[in-house]
Amino acid sequence: MEKIYSNYQEQTEFNKVCPKTINFLLSYSQALFEFEYEDLSFETFLN
Repeated sequence: MEKIYSNYQEQTEFNKVCPKTINFLLSYSQALFEFEYEDLSFETFLN
């Protein structure tokens, strides 16, 4: 497992992410609201 993981890390390249993308993801995560009622789970957006 250790060898597979280290090989995978060497193959993966991380490019710089545009600040617009980061802002979009942060806004999306802040607008998402999840709640549970009894056995049901609900997701909604707070816009």
